[in-house]
Parts: sequence; C-alpha cells; structure tokens
Amino acid sequence: MTGPDLRRLTIGVLGGTGPQGRGLAYRWARGGLPVVIGSRDARRAEQAAASLRERAASQAVHGLDNAGCAAESDLVVVAVPFEGHAALLTPLRTALAGKIVVDCVNPLGFDNRGPYPQGVPEGSAAQQAQALLPESRVIAAFHHVSAVLLEDATVSSLDTDVLVMGEDRDAIAVVCALADALPGARGVYGGRLRNAGQVEALAGNLIAINRRYHSHAGIRITGL
Repeated sequence: MTGPDLRRLTIGVLGGTGPQGRGLAYRWARGGLPVVIGSRDARRAEQAAASLRERAASQAVHGLDNAGCAAESDLVVVAVPFEGHAALLTPLRTALAGKIVVDCVNPLGFDNRGPYPQGVPEGSAAQQAQALLPESRVIAAFHHVSAVLLEDATVSSLDTDVLVMGEDRDAIAVVCALADALPGARGVYGGRLRNAGQVEALAGNLIAINRRYHSHAGIRITGL
C-alpha cells in the first residue's frame, strides 16, 4: 500500500519564524515539499522564507501573515508558545475549517527547578485546539523533535520517533507520512487525541535530560 502523496499538499507552518517551526519547515522544504511560513508579521515571514529557499535549495517556500498562511495551506502545523496558542487559533477558525491542523505545542512552565507541565482546562494544547477549531481535523504530533537538530544541515538523521494522536484515521496517516519525510524519523500512532496531554508533558522530561547530559535526545518506540 502506498502512503499519501505529500507533494500534492501545501504545508503551512504557523510560528514558522520560531526554532521548532522553522526547523520543520526547513526539513520539509529540503525534501521537496511546498511550504508556507506563517507569522504575525508578513514581512518577517517572508524573510524567514527567503532564508529557507536558500538553505533548502527550494523555490517552493514563501511567507505570509498567519491568516494568509492558514487560507493558502492544505495542512497547517501549529508551532507557537502555549501563551499565544488560543489567541492565534481563535480568529483562524473559518480559514482552517475542514483542514488538518497539526498541533505540536507543549504547555510547559519553567522555574529554578526546571521545566514542568502546565495545566490546560481542555486537557492538552491539542484538545484546546480542537475545541477552538471544531470543524478542523486536529492531530497532535512533533512534540519531541529537537529544533537544534532540525535546523542543523550537517545532521543527516534525526534518529527519533514521532507520536501521532488524533481521531481521524486518514489525517493520522497523512501526519505519519509527514513524520516519515523527516530524515531518520518515523511516525507512530500514539492513540486518540485525549492521550496528547502526557505526550506534551513528556517534553519537560526530555528538556531536563538534555540539560543534564548536554544532548538533543528524542524518543524511540521499541518492538515495532
């Protein structure tokens, strides 16, 4: 069985000027996929896109403001700090209706003891996204992929699995294929959207590990 043809999709990255979004956009663009960088500032988005066009040797990258990115893309990835999550998504409800929305936001706090998970009334950032975007197909994924490794052109393999959670099987298949498109990564179904909370929180453990061991650790699921 062949997987989804990602080349037919325009991938929007909301928060594409930040490290995580920019890193994912770079890898997908480098793999030949069309990408739109979204930002509150369209000029800043286009500056980031121009850099990616050069670094990824791809002309299929451009930048727009968040509303333009949401409207033009077939699938969007949400890669913004949790503090701006609801404010970003609320006005995009109509533009994102019917589309796959991939939420990779980790609601974490930081104090002098390190990272810790923040409470989210809906249960997780992904569930909050689904509540704000009831007509979208929200999928949770890409929470644990190192932004440093994504942006490092000398890294040929990310050596990580991507847990993918959601309710829509077809959307899950598309997002697993997006994960597989990252070098050395693999998309793995991780359950329904209600399971996203503990996956988001696990990012705090990985940050603590990386600080202690000066690494960029990811996760691997054994036995598959």
